[in-house]
Amino acid sequence: MKRSPMTLRGAELLRAELKRLKTVDRPRVIKAIADARAHGDLSENAEYHAAREQQGFIEGRINEIEARLAAAEVIDVAQLPPSDRVVFGATVDLEDQDDGNVVSYQIVGQDEADIRAGRISIASPIARALIARSVGDVVEVAAPGRTHTYQINAVRYT
Repeated sequence: MKRSPMTLRGAELLRAELKRLKTVDRPRVIKAIADARAHGDLSENAEYHAAREQQGFIEGRINEIEARLAAAEVIDVAQLPPSDRVVFGATVDLEDQDDGNVVSYQIVGQDEADIRAGRISIASPIARALIARSVGDVVEVAAPGRTHTYQINAVRYT
């Protein structure tokens, strides 16, 4: 089984979702199915079919989360030794060399990525360009339309 990196925060969020699915959503949909069955003819019962479809979605998501957690290599960023090198879990402050804009990104697992929150996937082109680089290095990232050039201003492990 191929291990995939995941931050401690990402693993905790998946565990919380899994707990909610198993303790809240699954029992709710089972009750909805039972209630719909009580209404009689299942062939024309829209509530029954909708509840069954939702049950399939919930069970699929439970299986997906369990598989991702089983394959996860959970990394506690706070336990990493401080360094000026970019590694998985680090937050990197970058300065765009073309326009001077400064951005910060944390490099996280694929399930945790959210560009609006400043979290980029380890598999993204920018994260691949940053890994193993150090403060002061200049990296080029190919993007649709043009190549971006960034300077690494800081690396934080928070």
